[in-house]
Amino acid sequence: MKHVASDDVPSRDREVDPECRETWLTDFFADRALVIAANRGAVTLQQAPGGELLFEYGEGGLVKALLGLCRSADLAWVACALTEADAAWGAGQVEMDDGTSMRLRFVVPPPEAYDGYYNVIANPLLWFLQHTMWNLPVAPVIDRATWDAWEEGYVTVNRLFAEAIAKQIQARSRPTLVMLQDYHLYLTAHFLQEQFPEGERPTTLHFIHIPWPGPEYWRILPPTMRQSVLEGLCRVDLLGLQTREDSLNFLRTCELHLPRAQVNFKRGRVWCDNHATYVQDFPISIDVEALRALAESTQVAEYRQEIHEFVEGRRLILRVDRIEPSKNIVRGFQAFEEMLELYPEHRGEVKFLALMVPSRLGVDEYQDYMEVLMAAAGRVNARFGTSDWEPIRVLVGENYPRAVAALQLYDVLLVNAIADGMNLVAKEGPIVNQRAGALVLSERAGAHQQLEPGVLTISPCDVYATAEALHQALVMPEDERQERAARLRWLIQREDINDWLYRQLKALDALNL
Repeated sequence: MKHVASDDVPSRDREVDPECRETWLTDFFADRALVIAANRGAVTLQQAPGGELLFEYGEGGLVKALLGLCRSADLAWVACALTEADAAWGAGQVEMDDGTSMRLRFVVPPPEAYDGYYNVIANPLLWFLQHTMWNLPVAPVIDRATWDAWEEGYVTVNRLFAEAIAKQIQARSRPTLVMLQDYHLYLTAHFLQEQFPEGERPTTLHFIHIPWPGPEYWRILPPTMRQSVLEGLCRVDLLGLQTREDSLNFLRTCELHLPRAQVNFKRGRVWCDNHATYVQDFPISIDVEALRALAESTQVAEYRQEIHEFVEGRRLILRVDRIEPSKNIVRGFQAFEEMLELYPEHRGEVKFLALMVPSRLGVDEYQDYMEVLMAAAGRVNARFGTSDWEPIRVLVGENYPRAVAALQLYDVLLVNAIADGMNLVAKEGPIVNQRAGALVLSERAGAHQQLEPGVLTISPCDVYATAEALHQALVMPEDERQERAARLRWLIQREDINDWLYRQLKALDALNL
């Protein structure tokens, strides 16, 4: 096994021709099968009233990119059953209307096991930990119920995933690459390796979509949980994270909390229990082509007209976020309020549109946060609003075409997350925006690593500096706006979602895995 040298992996300074990429992928999968495992399936099943099974793709560019591998690979997707039809299906071949063909296998845990795995451990315990969101003097409280959710939920479901993946591998006669996705499946690789004798274990690649904090924060987890997470991830061959900082934090966490591991920072490698895990950052991106096609649709045009009418010729500050504490929505409203106080010339001349997508409202912290952010917006409107000017408009609901229409029209896009694995809105906006809009971006968003040359950088907790950045964005000279917007488009276009996937597989190939 060799280290990934700079000449082995495609440089981020060089664009890869799509046709060359497709040819390379076909060659790469000529002698291997592929299993993708994630909490959610690429396809969800619903039973129509007449008994017919309806297959619907999952949303987002990630699903599209991964399913694009169907053109090159013998692909199977393993996921948790989320509907009764999913559970009844079990496993089988799916033929979609667009010609996509894949094997679909559902894991069907007992309801109480899934609840513990998803609603107690993955969300909120791990998610809040990795976004450094816990208010440590009061939370989390790891009690007997938490331990039950860990042992009978998270461990159980990860073991079920490993068993389902093993069955899928054993049904194929070729070597198999297993691609694991995100924080729900931290233990799966460990349990999967137990299913195979030495020398017959599948190659595994695990990509983590959320941040990886420094080693000190991992002390929140009890040693047993923490060690299980690290041991599970140190069973994969290649671990992908969003940023260089995330990769470094993972190596530091292993160095501090996994005593028998040998960490090589220069090579990005953890050696543990006679196994090498390589760690590398692969910043995820968007499907530029698909986004532009949607932006030109009739549906988006209709929403664009509605937003034009809302703006009424004024300047537009926009944010598009899920309703979750890490997005820092309340401080964004506070910064807008401070800007209006510091720079009264913007009163009546700027509108702030916040498109909010409900997220995990069954979790108390999320429900509480929604109430707090609505109160913050209401305070600004009560203080500065007039009979013909509503400073902040909050629209709640999942409506992607409306979001794309709004992204076309902003003068300023605010992304001030406290912590974000990537934040794809920061990449979607510059691609479709028609006004050379400025991007005010938190240094704690993963996208900042790539987009820094074209953004106004803020520290997410600094409300005053965010207010100043919003003002600067609104008064920025037109030539500077155009230059920054062009720079952002170039940075995003050269590394799209397909490039993200390709670089991971090229790294595996360079490691002879």
